Amino acid sequence: MRVIIIGCGRVGSVLANRLDEIGNKVIVLDRNQNAFRRLSEKFSGERIVGNGLMEEFLNPILEQEVDLLFAMTDKDNINLMIAQKVKRTSRVKRVFAIVHDSILSGLFKELGLCTICPTDLVIKELLQMIQED
Repeated sequence: MRVIIIGCGRVGSVLANRLDEIGNKVIVLDRNQNAFRRLSEKFSGERIVGNGLMEEFLNPILEQEVDLLFAMTDKDNINLMIAQKVKRTSRVKRVFAIVHDSILSGLFKELGLCTICPTDLVIKELLQMIQED
């Protein structure tokens, strides 16, 4: 699979490393060159310094077939804007946005975006742990 990850923070870098390890073609885009230090020394994918909201960085990547795109910056609004734009204007098969705000995540799910909310996942896990005791 060809995968684009926008945002090379803690979660984006681990996802990039794991997807690369199992043989996917991974492209990581981040505004900060230093963010790529989180990638494994064995990471064989492409690193691009740039803003995922700007067409000059994103459009050339989207010209080829893309299976998955993950918008994983540390800003919910940016992730949602990227995901909406890509979903409407490209042929990417699946687009995901990480959204920490539960309310925003729910609203955008209702609009048809695939959102993942770490806050909701942590709450769910904690509630399960409490019930297990």
